[in-house]
Amino acid sequence: MIETERLQKTGQETATQRCIDPGCGARFELNERLYVCPSCGGLLDVALEAYADLDPQELQAVWTSRLASFDPRDRSGVWRYRELLPFAAGAPIVTLAEGNTPLYDAPVSAAYCGLDALTLKHQGCNPTGSFKDTGMTTAVTQALILGARTVVCASTGNTAASLAAYAARAKLQCAILVPRGQISHAKLAQSLDYGAAVLELDGNFDDAMRVIRELAEDESIYLVNSINPFRIEGQKTVAAELLHQRAWRVPDHVVMPGGNLGNSSALGKGFKELKDLGLIDRLPRLSVVQAEGAAPFASLFGSESDVLTPIEHPQTLATAIKIGAPVSWKKALRAVLESGGSVLSVSEQEIADAKAIIGRDGVGCEPASATTVAGIKRLVASGVIGSDDDVVAVLTGHILKDTDYAINYHQEKLYTHDRALDKIKEERRLAGTYSNPPARVKATKTAILDGLRRHEQEHSGDFKKEHVSDLD
Repeated sequence: MIETERLQKTGQETATQRCIDPGCGARFELNERLYVCPSCGGLLDVALEAYADLDPQELQAVWTSRLASFDPRDRSGVWRYRELLPFAAGAPIVTLAEGNTPLYDAPVSAAYCGLDALTLKHQGCNPTGSFKDTGMTTAVTQALILGARTVVCASTGNTAASLAAYAARAKLQCAILVPRGQISHAKLAQSLDYGAAVLELDGNFDDAMRVIRELAEDESIYLVNSINPFRIEGQKTVAAELLHQRAWRVPDHVVMPGGNLGNSSALGKGFKELKDLGLIDRLPRLSVVQAEGAAPFASLFGSESDVLTPIEHPQTLATAIKIGAPVSWKKALRAVLESGGSVLSVSEQEIADAKAIIGRDGVGCEPASATTVAGIKRLVASGVIGSDDDVVAVLTGHILKDTDYAINYHQEKLYTHDRALDKIKEERRLAGTYSNPPARVKATKTAILDGLRRHEQEHSGDFKKEHVSDLD
């Protein structure tokens, strides 16, 4: 078997932080407290140099053996793959047994998209209900290594909830900046319950991010937004877990939502490193889907420009991706281009309907996650994805992250943002195409049976007739 502790030590000793700008490429010590390159301002990657020592077959065997282990590191879907991480064997790991998220077959969603089959990788099944946990375990561990006393982030909700939980486990002070009134109560409740100092400010996420970067200049404070390369290191292990769950069969396409673009950057890095290791022989095509009102990355991809133009006032009800100036766009663009993938945007109506469709597979998700299925439907219609292609959609957040959205959709009370001043309120209402509202009935057996018959006629029949008549 691989001498895993020795290899971890080797990886830690040879790892560096490297500027991704090809015109710079500056390298820095692993434990220098940096977020961007001090030479040119470019984003940083963590670069491991010990991969040549890793045998892919032995590595697969070690990772599989750990599935039966009770070691807390092995119970984590991140630290189980610790040979891929830049941490010494004795690192003060902060874990909540993150990762280990399921793959779901989704026949209803597949039929809706025009696919023979579709798989959902549900990152909303992490401890705090979003994919952020897979990066937060490594970022907060690095905070302890650097001796930070306070960890901070700007957030639209999910990063806040995740950081608050991991900071509590690490016994670190936690400060969170959120745009006032623009995150769901469920996400806010998590941050409060985990004991974080939640600071609401006027403005949007991009304003919060600007302020938090100024705050992080204090060396006792450690910033854990996705600009932090150690966040990306944890999140990249999702690529290993996904392929491990698929017996190392590479899908044709992996599709994910795009907000601050750290997640797409991380998966791209993860897939590339697995290919460099010889664990896979090709990359899946990585596609990123944004909401139309918050789609600067999609606009860049569809243009001849090589510079992203921020959106000053991004608008979408999918608040987790309501970001106009994504900091990780260069890394995400690199990942998409290397894999031959694509970037697109979808409408609020498409997101709302796709979310309801995912629910019909018995799988709930928050609105931002549903951009994946909405985007896949478009990509199939345009011929980018074939009907018989092997496709994985990444769901990033749990349905309970934003229950108001779901209830309003099913009661046909879901409206686009008030900034649509050129439309009256009724014109801003999203259609409940697949709405499933509660029905008021009398407390009698006859009334209840009648209600069940009406429900089947009014909802199941219409849905099957339009999209999945072959799934009775």
